[in-house]
Amino acid sequence: MKKYRDKGLKLTPQRLAILEYLDGNKSHPSAEDIYAAVRQKYPTMSFATVYNTLEALQKKGKVLELTIDNERRRYDPDISNHHHLICTGCRKIVDIDDIFTIAVPEDQQCSFEVTGNHIEFYGTCPDCKRKEA
Repeated sequence: MKKYRDKGLKLTPQRLAILEYLDGNKSHPSAEDIYAAVRQKYPTMSFATVYNTLEALQKKGKVLELTIDNERRRYDPDISNHHHLICTGCRKIVDIDDIFTIAVPEDQQCSFEVTGNHIEFYGTCPDCKRKEA
């Protein structure tokens, strides 16, 4: 519980369950995924609680909202600088931890101060490849 106090949120049992579910989670779950998993322990939990907790965590910089899935928002509790590999079949997302140095040509920066980047790689995961065969 101590490690969740620095998140800057009021810690209700439901919020703690959401934080525990996200802790170390590499599946990049949607709010719906989180709701389904946490609701098993807290059947009276509302979807609004999950969504509002994710919004609060995002505003505090404690979770990343990924917009790489057109069907639903996905969330990443790993806020370190990393990239993603996305299966075009099942939409599975895998972290890529290597650092890639990409410079935006100065004449295309439009006076922006570039502060970071996020690269998305696309491909077919082993499970989808087996299904295709």
